[in-house]
Amino acid sequence: MDGFIERIEIEQLAPTVVRLPGRRFPGVVIQGDSLSIIRSDVAEVTTLCAQGEVGEALESAQYLLAKLDEILGYYEDVLDSHGIRRPY
Repeated sequence: MDGFIERIEIEQLAPTVVRLPGRRFPGVVIQGDSLSIIRSDVAEVTTLCAQGEVGEALESAQYLLAKLDEILGYYEDVLDSHGIRRPY
């Protein structure tokens, strides 16, 4: 995908919730730095599990779950406010 750029119109329902052309349901835009942080959080959980640090792994996993729940809650609120049913 090196050098691939295509300009398209999107439907922006909220700052980080968009619907791409040809897609029935909107998606969530996650900035690269935020994606990297989420990936690091998951890596920490797996490392702690491998080291047998179950308590710390659980604490890290719960923190990650709370962050993802926050994103999902925002997504669901945006869909609800636009009268769009959830894709799940």
